[in-house]
Amino acid sequence: MKHARIAWAGAVHDAVESDGRLELLTPAFRGRRLSADEVVWLPPLAPTPRARTVLALGLNYADHARELAFRPPAEPLAFAKGAASLIGHRAFTVRPDGVQNMHYECELAVVIGREARKVRKGDAHDFVAGYTVANDFAIRDHLENWYRPNLRVKNRDTCTPIGPWRVDAADLPDPMNLRLTTTVDGRLTQHGTTAGMVFDVPTLIEYFSSFMTLHPGDLILTGTPEGVVDCPVGSVVVCEIEGIGALQTTMVGAAA
Repeated sequence: MKHARIAWAGAVHDAVESDGRLELLTPAFRGRRLSADEVVWLPPLAPTPRARTVLALGLNYADHARELAFRPPAEPLAFAKGAASLIGHRAFTVRPDGVQNMHYECELAVVIGREARKVRKGDAHDFVAGYTVANDFAIRDHLENWYRPNLRVKNRDTCTPIGPWRVDAADLPDPMNLRLTTTVDGRLTQHGTTAGMVFDVPTLIEYFSSFMTLHPGDLILTGTPEGVVDCPVGSVVVCEIEGIGALQTTMVGAAA
């Protein structure tokens, strides 16, 4: 099932996809169907009782590492992001004034479903609630080193669009064989598959849970394949992952 979280009629609602429309789950409106254009899309994540942990991977596709003239890392290269960076489908990402290179990164995002501590790789899928699409925008101007990304590179307000749907894990039995594509203003600029990951989803869950507790609602952004390009103000960027959906973002200037 595909889940969404939207704003409509002055309130926030949970919804599911039904025949191409959004079917509301809010008791007062249960069963009412809306079109995609009638709502404001929010990150498709339920509120959590604690601060959400967002973990992101760098250089987790061998072709992307080669694209940047690096060898793939020997162990996961990870960094944390603040939840304030998350925005929804059809939202606007701010490109700061004077930036020379700000590019998308189409990524499979893993939503943790239950508390995970010292999870074995073979059991990892049991701890996944579902998957969504993330666009982990990076501002290359501020990059100090791929092995030590500056906070200003990725951890910025509006720089992590996510959505539009959260798909139940049971509906994606093979998350390691999904096609990823990105278009900029309708032009295909990136394509690959999740099979290209250096460290697959079970390995990442085993790795992170070996030294920290993952909680329901936490996110793991699993990296991007090769093919990233600069996105000027006005660009419409669409990141799509097979079986999940297409996430659209429009680039705007700081004044907007």
